[in-house]
Amino acid sequence: MSTLLIHHPQYAWLQDLGLREDNEGVYNGSWGGRGEVITTYCPANNEPIARVRQASLKDYEETIGKAKKAWDIWADIPAPKRGEIVRKIGDAFREKIQLLGRLVSLEMGKILVEGIGEVQEYVDVCDYAAGLSRMIGGPTLPSERPGHALIEMWNPLGLVGIITAFNFPVAVFGWNNAIALITGNVCLWKGAPTTSLVSVAVTKIIAQVLEDNLLPGAICSLVCGGADIGTTMARDERVNLLSFTGSTQVGKEVALMVQERFGKSLLELGGNNAIIAFEDADLSLVVPSVLFAAVGTAGQRCTTVRRLFLHKSIHNEVVDRLKSAYSQIRVGNPWDPNILYGPLHTKQAVSMFVRAVEEAKKQGGTVVYGGKVMDHPGNYVEPTIVTGLAHDSPIVHQETFAPILYVFKFQDEEEVFAWNNEVKQGLSSSIFTKDLGRIFRWLGPKGSDCGIVNVNIPTSGAEIGGAFGGEKHTGGGRESGSDAWKQYMRRSTCTINYSTSLPLAQGIKFE
Repeated sequence: MSTLLIHHPQYAWLQDLGLREDNEGVYNGSWGGRGEVITTYCPANNEPIARVRQASLKDYEETIGKAKKAWDIWADIPAPKRGEIVRKIGDAFREKIQLLGRLVSLEMGKILVEGIGEVQEYVDVCDYAAGLSRMIGGPTLPSERPGHALIEMWNPLGLVGIITAFNFPVAVFGWNNAIALITGNVCLWKGAPTTSLVSVAVTKIIAQVLEDNLLPGAICSLVCGGADIGTTMARDERVNLLSFTGSTQVGKEVALMVQERFGKSLLELGGNNAIIAFEDADLSLVVPSVLFAAVGTAGQRCTTVRRLFLHKSIHNEVVDRLKSAYSQIRVGNPWDPNILYGPLHTKQAVSMFVRAVEEAKKQGGTVVYGGKVMDHPGNYVEPTIVTGLAHDSPIVHQETFAPILYVFKFQDEEEVFAWNNEVKQGLSSSIFTKDLGRIFRWLGPKGSDCGIVNVNIPTSGAEIGGAFGGEKHTGGGRESGSDAWKQYMRRSTCTINYSTSLPLAQGIKFE
């Protein structure tokens, strides 16, 4: 529910994503909204891109009503047929991958290759979901009673609400949307207000596929809006599952609102991720892994590495190599294909970066690389390395959504595993070692307590085939692969008596 007013002729290519001008010079992004008008900005130069009219609460009511009616149609379609529609959605994104990736880069600020890669992730999840549509279901279990069958049935929940964050404005919605659709649900999406153009473009691509297949576009509905819309979704009993991606602080509030009505929530919250490099680590793997995990997306991934634990025997060498690698990072406009490092998303993020660096210094840290706001148009900060802090310093235990890497020395396995686990978040973690026993201890009950536990690869860059999510204050949700589909369905244990007698379970006689 958005109206777009594109500010400059240089953005005329947005029309190719369905954002077309009407006779009055207005770009109608979706259904006509009646809420406030906000401006979306380019993080690379802080210049306005478009004005976007948000949904009002009245718009929300109309939209959710249409979505619920659409479910009556969608739920009756066999799962493999739903999978075929999702496959077609993936194909539609294949056709628009360059344009949509460019829009992600323009509005979010991530480099072009990451923007395109994010759309590719949506495509991959659609392919995965299409295959999964022929495999979901429960087991047939042995009954203890003669003439009885015991089976497990899985049915859709109904309406899945999806609230996503600015840093992955396409992929995270895709994880939820593709799996929710093949499991028989309809979706109601609220993206981040600062990436509203991406949300509208994605929704229009999906709506075209649905309508071309004689299905209501409301199967995948969009409500652009702020906290008022998000709060309404969390409290709305018609939203059968609410998937929320964002900060731990807001996630707690969402979880309480959903739990108060005994609703279901899927939470993907903060990460304070660590890489551990032991004395036998292959440094040719460690350095590029840390570089990508710490600097990719300008440190604005939930899987960004924020803590680097180095065995004391390799600490100085790795820090020196990292400083050299950091100095070679190509900084500039994120839509330039040769650039590796773009801006932070907002001016507020820059202020947060500055405060965190100053706090790290106050707590005893030494900035050995970066630490400053760059003299560059837009929201650019220097990728930063800080040494000398204690592993349990308050700033270290606080997730700062910026490219700040805290580096520590350690001596033995037991202490560093404990340091990995001592933060409240539990999303992603990695070790670098050749010791087979250590690898399996790391994967075992006394190893990492995170949802993503890696060996000899970075903390970021998860594959869609595995379930994505974390433990503790990360929220406990799982999205994308493995059996994450179960969160979008309700389970029924069904007993069928096909005999002419009525034996009771556990041998009970009631005569």
